[in-house]
Amino acid sequence: MSSAVSTSVELPSSEISRDTRPVVRPRYHDLQRTFQLILATVWLMDAVLQIQPFMFTRGSSGFSGMLHSTAAGNPSVVAHTITWNASIVYHQPVLTNTLFALVQFVIAFGIAFTRTLRPALGLSIVWSVGVWWFGEGAGGVFQGTATPFGGGPGAVLFYAVLAVLLWPSQGSDSPFVAARTVGVKNAKLIWLVVWGVLAILSLVGSGRQPKALHDLVAGQNVGQPGWLAHIDKVSESFFLHHGTSAALLLAIACGLTAVSVYITPQFTQIMIVTAIVVFAVIWVAVQDFGGILAGGATDPNSGPLIILLALIYWPLTAGELPRPTGTAENTVIANDGVIANDAVIGNGA
Repeated sequence: MSSAVSTSVELPSSEISRDTRPVVRPRYHDLQRTFQLILATVWLMDAVLQIQPFMFTRGSSGFSGMLHSTAAGNPSVVAHTITWNASIVYHQPVLTNTLFALVQFVIAFGIAFTRTLRPALGLSIVWSVGVWWFGEGAGGVFQGTATPFGGGPGAVLFYAVLAVLLWPSQGSDSPFVAARTVGVKNAKLIWLVVWGVLAILSLVGSGRQPKALHDLVAGQNVGQPGWLAHIDKVSESFFLHHGTSAALLLAIACGLTAVSVYITPQFTQIMIVTAIVVFAVIWVAVQDFGGILAGGATDPNSGPLIILLALIYWPLTAGELPRPTGTAENTVIANDGVIANDAVIGNGA
């Protein structure tokens, strides 16, 4: 009859200390911080666009003229605040535009440094809402022109949403990055609202009319490079013949994306990829990169921001979740030479 007997072997103190040292694991990549830096980069792009020479001039071709043009068609309470803002910019174009650019530089570099991250994100929320109302005329929502094809409900609103969802948090077990700060339930609700609004705006107002969509592209192709102008011609023709169908398909895609987070992670991934592809095409073929290449843009429009929003909802596998930066593992060597954790393995006799 045999029995298992646990035995231990005394090892030199140098061997014990060598084998029981804490094992430091490599630092894993923090996805939330990566997306914060991407957001900072977009803010930096906005700040650079704000210091274009024409932004410091008066008249219809200057910044004040751009602001004033957004007042038309809005309710009086919105229009009056826009014209008031445009009037200030008109009388002090250099001072006001310098201030606007400075704020955006502060936000960009503030997000880039961890010590100033929270104040910078807070400032970006306040600034985004103010620009949406006083600068973008509420994104055209009250004018009936806030189609997602053109950037509705206002590209600047997505900066505020991203700031909330990327607010720094120490949590690390969320199923997707956007849930780390606000929690899974609230993050899903925000996703549902955002994509639900995009679906509705695809169908209401002039955004579903072929002629309006055709004119939307035609009004942005002035000054574009030849290859992009050619793409615009294709988009114009497509909208003129299939504008209503395109609006309907966009609404369906946004609606399915909205509810995808409540179904399965696999379905969520499919809809996120679909949304990224759709809005990448829209950003190029309809929004013309926000007009950056034509030299008259103040921001890259909503395309990149919607894509960034989609990415922070990507379902994470266990291997992609952030892990602790270091752990201690105590190991001893048994008499048969096998390394075990907090245990000694004996031989049967």
